[in-house]
Amino acid sequence: MLAGQKLLAVIPARGGSKGVPGKNIREVAGKPLIAWSIEAAQRSRFVDRVILSSDDTDIIRVAKAFECDVPFVREQRLAQDDTPTIDVVLDALDRCPGYDWVLLLQPTSPLRTAEDIDEAADLCIQHRAPACVSVCPVQKSPYWMFELSADDQLQPLLSAPKLVRRQELPPIYCLNGAIYLARTEWFRQHRAFIAEGTVAYKMPLQRSFDLDTELDFQQLRIFLEDR
Repeated sequence: MLAGQKLLAVIPARGGSKGVPGKNIREVAGKPLIAWSIEAAQRSRFVDRVILSSDDTDIIRVAKAFECDVPFVREQRLAQDDTPTIDVVLDALDRCPGYDWVLLLQPTSPLRTAEDIDEAADLCIQHRAPACVSVCPVQKSPYWMFELSADDQLQPLLSAPKLVRRQELPPIYCLNGAIYLARTEWFRQHRAFIAEGTVAYKMPLQRSFDLDTELDFQQLRIFLEDR
């Protein structure tokens, strides 16, 4: 429980991935990709229940093998390429009522740990925040990025300070997709994890892999072998 309130972790994993077929159950360092998120949630001090939302029988079978709760099969209308993840989470909350907090864990972020989950939850309590999302430092600062005009002239993407050394630029963060946490009623009201009041939990680049392509899987494999 989180500050005496119940927390539901939702792992969304539909079948039919086109970029990397079968990616959610593809083996990563000896176990299916989805198992990494299941185990992290199960080890969290705050998560009361871990459920899978999926339309795919193979993904459901694998999730159950790792003792993840699968209380329903996701409807096909919520398993399309353009289905918003927010709608998937709302569907899970409707089917599994009675939780004060909801945690979205995308299986494509396998290196997120139980400690990351717990520290993000602690951050919400410390700041009395309604939501928290995970971020990581950007590898290339947008202060060094440009758009091109019709005649190929450089147009700064941001109103940046005059050209300075990289070390002098302000720190910039981006979403890494690993953790989305919010109070349930606040989430229902905003239909989002990011709105006024959301705080950021900073994660290092080394745990911020977000797998979407074959190249991402290759890079993760090399990273894990080196580690």
